[in-house]
Amino acid sequence: MHFGIQNIIFIVVLIAAFALFGRSFSKIWRNIKLGRDKNRSDRPSERWALMTRVAFGQSKMVKRRAVAGFFHVVIYAGFLLINIEVAEILIDGIFGTHRLFAEPLGGLYDVAINFFEILAVLVIIACLVFLYRRNVSVVPRFKDLTGWAKKDGNNILIIELVLMTALLLLGAVEANLPDAKAGPWLVSGMLAPMFSGFSVESLHIMERVFWWAHILGILAFLNYLPYSKHFHIILAFPNVWYSKLEPKGQFTNMESVKKEVELMMDPNADPFAAPPEGAEAAAPERFGAKDVMDLDWVQLMNSYACTECGRCTDSCPANITGKKLSPRKIMMDTRDRLEEVGKNIDANNGEFKEDGKTLIDDYISREELWACTTCNACTVACPVNIDPLSIIMDMRRYLVMEESAANQALNGMMSNVENNGAPWAYPAADRGNWINEA
Repeated sequence: MHFGIQNIIFIVVLIAAFALFGRSFSKIWRNIKLGRDKNRSDRPSERWALMTRVAFGQSKMVKRRAVAGFFHVVIYAGFLLINIEVAEILIDGIFGTHRLFAEPLGGLYDVAINFFEILAVLVIIACLVFLYRRNVSVVPRFKDLTGWAKKDGNNILIIELVLMTALLLLGAVEANLPDAKAGPWLVSGMLAPMFSGFSVESLHIMERVFWWAHILGILAFLNYLPYSKHFHIILAFPNVWYSKLEPKGQFTNMESVKKEVELMMDPNADPFAAPPEGAEAAAPERFGAKDVMDLDWVQLMNSYACTECGRCTDSCPANITGKKLSPRKIMMDTRDRLEEVGKNIDANNGEFKEDGKTLIDDYISREELWACTTCNACTVACPVNIDPLSIIMDMRRYLVMEESAANQALNGMMSNVENNGAPWAYPAADRGNWINEA
C-alpha cells in the first residue's frame, strides 16, 4: 500500500463525481414525484419475480430480434460483470493499493480477468455492430431519430468503446512491467507486444494514463447518464417492479369520476356543503391528464426509463399503416415536457410558474392520441414494461371529459348512445328491421 497525493486527488474526484450524480438524480426523482400518487406495491412476490425475469434476466430483449437482443445482452453482461473489476480499481485508487484482489484470489483472479477481457472484446464488437446499425445500414425504427436522440445513442456506444479499449490497453501495458502483480492475460497479452520497446519508466506512466482514463471515463459516464436515454440502466429495475400486473386490456376507473358518481347516487349527499370548520375547500380534480403533473408518478418514471429502442413504435399497427402515432415519441415527449417543467421549478425557487404550455397540443397532438387503437402492442413489445397506452388514455379522458373534444366518430357514437341507447344511428324500434331485408 502506498498512499500519496495521487490517492488524495482520486478521492476528491470520486466524491465530486458522486455528488454531481446525486444532485442530478435528486432532480429527476423530484420531477417523477410531481406526478399524482399511485399505489403499486401490491403482490410483491409477483413483482420481484417479474423484475428478476424481465429487468435482470433480459427476457424480452431476445424476442423477435435475435441479433440485436444477443448483442444487447452482451453489453448488459459486460456492464454488470466488469463492474467487479471497477470495484477493485476504486479500492486501489482510495487506499493506494494495486491489483488488491490478485494475491488473495490467486489463480481464480487470472480466470476472472481473462473472462472480463473476452467480455470486453465482445462489448467492443457489439458497440461496432450497433454503430453500423444506427449510422450506415440504418434500421427502420431508428430512421426518425434525429438531433440529440441520434447523437446520444452514438455517444454512449463511443464511450463504451473507449472504456473497454482503455481496460485492454491497461492490461497490455502491465504485461510488460517486471513488477506486475498478475497476468499476462489472454487478450491484453496479445496486445502486449505493442508496448514491448518502451522503458520501465515509460510503461509506468502509460499504465497510470490508461488507469486514469478508464476510471475517469466511468465517472464521466455516470454523470452523463442523467442526461441520456441510458438512464434506463438505473431505472429499468424499479420501472419493471412497479409495472402493471393486471391484464393488458383491463382499464382502471378514474377515482375523480367515481367520487362524482358516488356523490350523485347518495341521496343524503350535499354537493354544496361547506368544508368542515378549519378546513380549506378542495380544488376540483381534473379529469384525465392535460399536462405532466396530471399523470401519476409511475407514468413519469416510465418516461425516464424509456430506452428509445423503438420496439413499441415498430409494433404499433397505427404507425405501421401510416398514422402519425409513435408510442416512442409519446414517451420522449412526456420526458421532454417533464424536464422543461423541472427547469421551470429550478428557475423559480422551487415553484412552477405557468409557462403557457401543456403536454397536449404543445408536445403531443390530438391526431396522435386518436390514432391509437388501444391494442397494447406497444406495452407488450417494451423490454422494460413501459405503458405508453396509459398516458394516451389519460390524455384522451381529458379531451372527452374536460373539453368535450372527442373526434367526430366518437362524438357520433356517444350521441347515438345518449339518444338511442345504442351506438347505431336508429331507434330501438327499428333494430329488428334487418330481418326483413331479403
